[in-house]
Amino acid sequence: MTALTLEKAERLPRAATARSGWVRGAILFAIVAGALGASSFVPPERAASAAVPVSNSVRDQIATMSTGVDQALVVTGDSAVDRNALIPISGLPVGRMSPFTAIGTSSPAYGTALRCMTQAIYYEAANEPETGKRAVAQVVINRLKHPAYPNSVCGVVYEGANARVCQFSFTCDGSLLRAPAAPQWNESRRIAAEALAGVTEPSVGTATNYHADYVVPRWAFTLGKLTQIGRHIFYRLPGRVGSEGAFGDRWTGVEQIPQLNMNRLRAALDARLTEEVMAEPEDAFVPGLTVTPDASDRHAPIDVGGRLDTTTTWRLSIPDPTELSTGYKSTISVQGDATASQAAAPKEPDA
Repeated sequence: MTALTLEKAERLPRAATARSGWVRGAILFAIVAGALGASSFVPPERAASAAVPVSNSVRDQIATMSTGVDQALVVTGDSAVDRNALIPISGLPVGRMSPFTAIGTSSPAYGTALRCMTQAIYYEAANEPETGKRAVAQVVINRLKHPAYPNSVCGVVYEGANARVCQFSFTCDGSLLRAPAAPQWNESRRIAAEALAGVTEPSVGTATNYHADYVVPRWAFTLGKLTQIGRHIFYRLPGRVGSEGAFGDRWTGVEQIPQLNMNRLRAALDARLTEEVMAEPEDAFVPGLTVTPDASDRHAPIDVGGRLDTTTTWRLSIPDPTELSTGYKSTISVQGDATASQAAAPKEPDA
């Protein structure tokens, strides 16, 4: 501080000195508050101000983009697979997302967040490759950071669960009423824990949307197609709203699974089961299959994969090779004689 500055400081009136003391006190309080943790004084906010604003019209459009079939579809079935293949990969940058580590394992919200993330991975991608499971987890994290979506894991996963269109179809189609298979659930839980610990899936970058390749939703033509992993095709939002700079929101600090309408879930599950039965005509069965071929069947059309058609009387049996023919017995006899001759022959001396 220069002499001139010191001289001016000595001439400060008492009121100014008092204000200075008040400011120092406020700074000290802020330091103490920071040391104890902001959550002790200030309730968690919804999010920080996003660097890229999202208009209400864009929000309304995003709200209708589900991962399931409860949306406007252009085509479904085998033809959808071919139609999706015709949609070119976008020239938009894939982007690179920073690790998400806001929810520590000691946080009271960790267990709930882990459950929601595990559910999303399991019910959306249980039979997908590990990269596909990580990609679904990355979409959840990306949405959490984006101002157009809720800023918590469970908020993202259960968005619209009690509305007309749910963002993740398993939260409203009755899938939650089916007990998960232990191996796939455990793998999904492991990947969920890794995602919450900061593991990212760079192949999908800033993707916020995906759908199975056996459906073509209308919104697929409005977003930027990034890649396909397994049966899921991943997309990013166009323009600045889908760029890396748009993902600036923070975690709310609270995780909660909403109360679901169980009657609605049961009705949805019953409807799905009825549709599955009604969709199986008697002549749809083919040799080697006991279920109607479907676009979501991962087997090739000519690959029965060892599955048996139990609607016939034929059963798999493996006969005893000793009962096949006398040729088998004669072969064994010849081999036995050769072995005996070799045992009786003198060994050659070592070189």
